Amino acid sequence: MNTAPLHLPAPAISNDMPVFAALAARKTTREISATPLPLQTLANLLWAAFGVNRATGPFGQPGRTAASASNSQEIDLFVALPSGVYLYNAHDNLLVPIVADDLRANALTPGQRGITAQAPVQLIFVADVNRLAHTAGFQEPGLQDPEVQKSYYFVDTGLIAGNVYLFAAAQGLAAWFHNCDKTRLHQKLRLRPEQHVLFAQSVGFPQVQ
Repeated sequence: MNTAPLHLPAPAISNDMPVFAALAARKTTREISATPLPLQTLANLLWAAFGVNRATGPFGQPGRTAASASNSQEIDLFVALPSGVYLYNAHDNLLVPIVADDLRANALTPGQRGITAQAPVQLIFVADVNRLAHTAGFQEPGLQDPEVQKSYYFVDTGLIAGNVYLFAAAQGLAAWFHNCDKTRLHQKLRLRPEQHVLFAQSVGFPQVQ
């Protein structure tokens, strides 16, 4: 793995498919080809998922394509590729190398690995509760409560995953949101105690039947 960050091309935003057509085409597809996604497609996917879409959003923070509690932006997207795992830096539009190993299989539970372990991209959703507890946004008491924090980061993850599904539908890609090997990923990604692995999402071209 190259230890230098991988700079992504600027997202190529187009209106090829109306939103209602994308909603009509949205579905879960577990049969995913091993064919790699072009770098431009990967950049577009990550921007659609949780990219920066305006310089100033709520509470003076940059705005993102998915909402978060008090704009805390507590969800990190780790991107597992054959070459290793990267952290998506939306503000600078780049991928930061984290682990040189191919951890795509760990983004699935043991019982799922025979289904789509070959998917070229596994998005791993990780919540950083420290950002919820110390948000620059509205200081509601619930942001200090672990159970309330949990409800927020689960909802915020779902909003990002929904963006991925709509992007995949619009681009003719396959996507599947699923559980993952949380314990193994937490170890392999060398996460802090306040970071929690939540779910993963497989993305790639549909497997030709």
